[in-house]
Amino acid sequence: MKTRLLIARHGNTFNPDECARRVGTTDLPLVNSGLIQGELLGRYLKLHNMLPDIIYTSTLQRTLQTAQRAQFAMQTSVLVSELSIFNEIDYGVDENQPEDKVIGRVGVGALQAWEKAAIVPPGWHVNPTEIIQHWHDFTARLKQEHQGKTVLVVTSNGIARFSPHLTGDFAAFAAKHPIKIATGALCIFENRAPSMQWNCLGWNIRPKDEAR
Repeated sequence: MKTRLLIARHGNTFNPDECARRVGTTDLPLVNSGLIQGELLGRYLKLHNMLPDIIYTSTLQRTLQTAQRAQFAMQTSVLVSELSIFNEIDYGVDENQPEDKVIGRVGVGALQAWEKAAIVPPGWHVNPTEIIQHWHDFTARLKQEHQGKTVLVVTSNGIARFSPHLTGDFAAFAAKHPIKIATGALCIFENRAPSMQWNCLGWNIRPKDEAR
């Protein structure tokens, strides 16, 4: 039996004319372009016959708003459950800081290691082992409670980048794919019982307005 896991990153929280900051625990709402990204996500899922049976988000409003706009576009009203395990990471001393200041503190190399291999820069409050375990525990729960169904998770980039551990070979995945996911982008995983591993069928898919 096939179970499908869709992982989406929330939409934009900064306008193009704003200075983007590294935001984790700060609870920002979506800007207008982010709301549109949520609708594009929903249109994409509807167009490609991937309507979710249930949606999980973090407790942060940017993920909730993305899910709400997606549901509006899908014309669905499935249950939305908030889980704190999908809250964005805590950037510690770099929380809410512009990228140039973050680079000035940790260096380009540290940020490259984060983007390529999810190696946490110093000063950030992140426990990769815990995040990875959360993904494994969550998907084990999916196979018990939602086997054969489609589940959508709307989360943040710092959390989503650890989801390829579900494939059983994160290093090989990271060597093939950039693990950073764009705002509003979608990743598609599939599990066929009784296998424990998940196959990634699509990564960092950026929905466009192809439904019109």
